[in-house]
Amino acid sequence: MSRSLNSKIEVTIDSSRQNIWQNAMTSLSPTPQKTEIFYPSSDDEPLAESYLHLYAILVTLEVLTQYLEGRQATVLSNQFLYYAQGFPKLRVAPDTMVIFDVAPGGRDNYKIWEEGQVPSVIFEMTSEGTKKQDQEAKKTLYEQLGVAEYWLFDPKGEWIEEKLRGYRLQQEQYTLITDGRSEPLQLRLEVDGHLIAFYREDTNEKLLIPSELAQALRQETLARQQAEQQVEQAEQQVRQAEQQVEQLKDRLRQLGVDPNEL
Repeated sequence: MSRSLNSKIEVTIDSSRQNIWQNAMTSLSPTPQKTEIFYPSSDDEPLAESYLHLYAILVTLEVLTQYLEGRQATVLSNQFLYYAQGFPKLRVAPDTMVIFDVAPGGRDNYKIWEEGQVPSVIFEMTSEGTKKQDQEAKKTLYEQLGVAEYWLFDPKGEWIEEKLRGYRLQQEQYTLITDGRSEPLQLRLEVDGHLIAFYREDTNEKLLIPSELAQALRQETLARQQAEQQVEQAEQQVRQAEQQVEQLKDRLRQLGVDPNEL
């Protein structure tokens, strides 16, 4: 074998060794990992700007949660609604939102692409300070997302004279609700002081707020106790009557009269 041929073989072997070494080092090098996107559940902002706004939010949450119990629906309050996957800054925190056809129960936040459903009804407890955002930016966003109904409640009556104003999505645009009805909820809405009052459409029955439920429970407990007392009194009267009958029978026997023959 010639020296030139040996040189070629040596070069080829060295080149192969170098390729093997490079491949080995490449296999040992860490592969870039996809960074998981973090979707916060809080921004440390206050829940509401006043006690009346907070009370309206909490009562609405509780009333609608009780109303929808047992159904495939959830009611969330002041929790982030994420509407663009991969963009955690694109979010909004409705005061109260109702979502149908999802698992019931709470969530730390709500991602539309994971749940597969857009909120059907959203409530914002508005004020003069949030008027522009509620009436413009949020209204436009909810309209574009396809939220069926958007309700604004102004518990202090700062800029909505009638305090309650709703919009219904028709042909992809919001139109003012004039019948006071929530079609997705099948409820009629009215203003009750600083709260929204909800009435069933099928029975016209008002959905009781927590304080009303507590009062109704107290009245029911009192009525039950009174009924139990009346039953106990009636039973006592029966026992007294039976004793009087036995005493009368004893007297007759003392007089030589058999009461069983009377």
